Amino acid sequence: MDLLDFARGPALYFALAVFALGTLWRLLGILLLPWGLIRSPAREGSPSPFSSALKGIVVKLWPHKEFMAGGFFTFINGYIFHLGLAIVVFLFVPHILFIKNLFGISWPGLPSNVIYAVGVITAVSLIAAIANRMTSPVLRLISRVDDYISWVMTFLPVLTGLLAVSHLGARYETLIALHILSVAAFFVWFPFGKLMHAFLFVFSRAMTGVRFGHRGAQL
Repeated sequence: MDLLDFARGPALYFALAVFALGTLWRLLGILLLPWGLIRSPAREGSPSPFSSALKGIVVKLWPHKEFMAGGFFTFINGYIFHLGLAIVVFLFVPHILFIKNLFGISWPGLPSNVIYAVGVITAVSLIAAIANRMTSPVLRLISRVDDYISWVMTFLPVLTGLLAVSHLGARYETLIALHILSVAAFFVWFPFGKLMHAFLFVFSRAMTGVRFGHRGAQL
């Protein structure tokens, strides 16, 4: 078994199993928590918990203007690389074919040159994000090892994917194998690090909305 066979075989399927079971474990750990934690009666005229939760999710997609001056770059750059990652992952034709092999569903993709351009922008945005984290006194103070590992696990698939598409650095088969292995590492780390915020942000923002709505306060 060569490196490519190992990467797209045992390594990838093991990583997918860890990703699925680990994510399910984390989500069940939240969903099985007791929900009746707010003992006080709701303020008169307060919205329903569902509408409050929905508002908490939507409103927090954009920060209050008071926080924009100091965090504008972090906020905008975060949207750039999150959107870039979504486009590369879900609209690159080889990725769509991979998803089709797993789940039997597919959709149209974007041209390869468009995906390549988005990939470059995403890589630059991720580099800018880690540079900002390492040079900002506040971000550096609150950063932990998890933040840096999660960045590496996100950046490597983008980098190796760009190298594979460009045929730079090694044989194409080797580059593809390294790309798949980096994706496998991403899947393994996902449930146990801050990458899990891709799912957990919904719960945290929803609960914030519920608590604010319960008190009749504005988000």
